[in-house]
Amino acid sequence: MMKQLFAAMAILTSGAYAFAPLSKTTTSTTSTNTPIRIKTQMDMATVEAPVRKPESKERVKEVRDRFEAAAIDAANAKGCASADDGEEWWRTQVEGGASRKVTKERPLRVIVTGGGVAGLVTAAACHAKGMKVAIFEQASQYAPYGGPIQIQSNALRALERINKDVYNEIRSAGTVTADRVSGLKIGYKKGVFLGLGRQYERGDWLVRFDTLQPALQAGLPATVVVDRPVIQQILLKHGVPDGTVRIKSRVEKYEELGPGEGLKITLTDGTIAYADVLVGADGIWSSVRRQMHGLDMGADGFAASGAAGGALNEAEARRMAKDSVLMATNANRRYSGFTCYAALAEHKASNIEEVSYQILLGKDKYFVSTDGGGERQQWFALIREPAGGVDPEPTEDNPSPKLTRLLNEFNNIAPGDKNGDIWDDFAHELLKASPEESIKRRDLYDGQPLVTKGWNKGQVAICGDSAHPMMPNLGQGGCQATEDGYRLAEELSNVEHTTEIEGALQTYFLKRIPRTTAIQIMAQLGSDLLVDFDKMMTIPLVGPFFLTMTQLSMPFILRFLYTPEF
Repeated sequence: MMKQLFAAMAILTSGAYAFAPLSKTTTSTTSTNTPIRIKTQMDMATVEAPVRKPESKERVKEVRDRFEAAAIDAANAKGCASADDGEEWWRTQVEGGASRKVTKERPLRVIVTGGGVAGLVTAAACHAKGMKVAIFEQASQYAPYGGPIQIQSNALRALERINKDVYNEIRSAGTVTADRVSGLKIGYKKGVFLGLGRQYERGDWLVRFDTLQPALQAGLPATVVVDRPVIQQILLKHGVPDGTVRIKSRVEKYEELGPGEGLKITLTDGTIAYADVLVGADGIWSSVRRQMHGLDMGADGFAASGAAGGALNEAEARRMAKDSVLMATNANRRYSGFTCYAALAEHKASNIEEVSYQILLGKDKYFVSTDGGGERQQWFALIREPAGGVDPEPTEDNPSPKLTRLLNEFNNIAPGDKNGDIWDDFAHELLKASPEESIKRRDLYDGQPLVTKGWNKGQVAICGDSAHPMMPNLGQGGCQATEDGYRLAEELSNVEHTTEIEGALQTYFLKRIPRTTAIQIMAQLGSDLLVDFDKMMTIPLVGPFFLTMTQLSMPFILRFLYTPEF
């Protein structure tokens, strides 16, 4: 119990002392139907607050059609190189020697491994600075699915600085989620020991927080949610040249050729590539990180064949569950203790106009839901159990084993779940709107901050989940990867001679590690607190203390997350 109390205090203090006070702001408000405009002295920018309006039939169709079109493009590998022509820039070393002065005519040459959000943003940022870029993606295609991703205010600012076209397309495609309430609810009827405290009914709010005002005060746009395939296609179309991504390209090893002399990169199919810089954006089981940190060969692997979208089928998902247990041991990654079920329900939620994001808390499990845009709800069911578990194969008697389990885990009628708890109806509302085939399952892994091991060595660096895998509680995984890409390109753009690359990558690491370390820790502590909520609420005074600390800390945490500088 002391661990949970210290964790709550840590979240509060990490928020309270991590921020410099904002400049004074002038706020003008009118009626609830009129946008709020806030002018910040920080940059004298006027930011217009969004006002929630129900989605029209036209908007719903637009969001869903765009997702379906992007899914088809992903399955067809649109925007990726169709076949090598032998003339790719990375096949040969730079004429006149790799060690050279960097000029417009002889720019830096950057290879990025991994074609997910981290890799695409990094490549787009480098391309925007005039560098030659190529992405090597091990997958055979982009997964034609993948739940909506929150592009929070800080990530939107990074995208705006990288590429205005990408930024505008993302905002146009996105659904604003910061215009309604978010927070924590109790999932089932809950009292406290000997009745010494409040009786909570299922669905009662415990903590509510506002994600809009911290963004407006920092002069940032409001958070939006966008389908993963849509984000990928926007970055492929507007962020990098056509054919930048080479699929079925897995890095086996790399060799430093000397300070300023670049690298020789060998792929598993025997292809040889040359570059000035290698960036590992290849996920939590990164092959680049494995070699950089001298890890065992089993530390990396084919986590999935669908780039940044997970397994392409149920058989692959089962293999991934087993393989990840072995890779985690070799890669020094931590199993969070949770398996996660997820789906995107094509369903207009009953509370859609009031709530954009909520967590229903329970014993050793919780249920998360968020507006996915287009009258759809993205939900996650996190259940505490050992790693590597898989669901039974469908049978005639039980054709939907995943859905059957979840309906029992979050049962809303007597006798309730296996603990005897009868859950709030909202979880069932979304589960019943989700076909069995739409439900995906994966175990959640994260890692300790790489403060001592670092993110760079020589002319090689890592970013995104390769550098800082984190629990999804704060919704900052992809956002921090976006910040990484921006900062990495900024530092490399200052390189005037290739011998300065190593120093630039070290500066990138030093500027990023304090922020990502704090966010990794907060995400991990938040996850631990959520699953132990039931124990804490049982003890008089402890539950109210936890809730008060959470409510007080959230504005500080959001101000830390929503910074315009990173």
